[in-house]
Amino acid sequence: MDFLELINFYILPGVVLGSIYALGAVGITLVFAILRYAHLAHGDLATLGGFIALAVVTGFGISPYAALPVAILATAAVAVGIDKVFYEHLRERPKIVTVMASLGIALMVRAVVQVVWGVDSESYVKGIVRPENYFGLRIRDREIYTILAMLVLVGVLQVFLSQSKWGKAMRAMSDNPNLALLSGIDNKKVVMLTWVIAGGLCAAAGVFLGINTELKSMMGWNMLLPMFAAAILGGVGRVEGAVLGGLIVGIAEELSVLVIPSEYKAAMAFVILLIMLLVRPTGLLRGKVL
Repeated sequence: MDFLELINFYILPGVVLGSIYALGAVGITLVFAILRYAHLAHGDLATLGGFIALAVVTGFGISPYAALPVAILATAAVAVGIDKVFYEHLRERPKIVTVMASLGIALMVRAVVQVVWGVDSESYVKGIVRPENYFGLRIRDREIYTILAMLVLVGVLQVFLSQSKWGKAMRAMSDNPNLALLSGIDNKKVVMLTWVIAGGLCAAAGVFLGINTELKSMMGWNMLLPMFAAAILGGVGRVEGAVLGGLIVGIAEELSVLVIPSEYKAAMAFVILLIMLLVRPTGLLRGKVL
């Protein structure tokens, strides 16, 4: 196998997959940095976003890219609603209670998807999409759009966190919640904004996974471990770390099929997570969160 084949068959698919993981991992790291718990329903919210986009594509006959904003807004609204109904009254309880509640929410969201859309695999577009040749690199348009969308969404988020009033409020809450409250920051609005962003990123991850593969009711659950591995690998609380971790996990999964059967490539996320927790639990990037 020459170098170009290695890139075309393993590195590029790994970067695309890693970009999808990165979108989900950024949401995970935001929730953990501000609310201080691991959200286990994250993957199933991504599934919901992907299937909402499918409903829009099927109902209006538009492309999944045009349906993406609708999926982002709808999933963000669902995430805020879930927080209001199920998580808000648990704020003062031990965080493990909320973590276990999020597992129940994951099962509920998945059940809704299976009841409404069924358990069979779905796709946005029928047929085979052939890759284009760019200086020897064989890449499909949808793969380019996935990578660009991840860079744009994360870039906009970084600007929002560093330049806007509410972005700075989110950073203050992640750094010192008690001091932020004493400074007059509206805790409820920051929490709601966190869920809007996390839910929207979930939807984007689900839609782009559906575009590049296919939609399945279990796809979000299968994404959960790689997304957590990406967030921990990059450093929990670091947006750029989540992106770096997502790309590393995605590429590692694709390269792993060179030495192990493809059915076991998902185990790479577990291996990476285990190594990081043992060797460097703070992640590759350390420092001020967000």
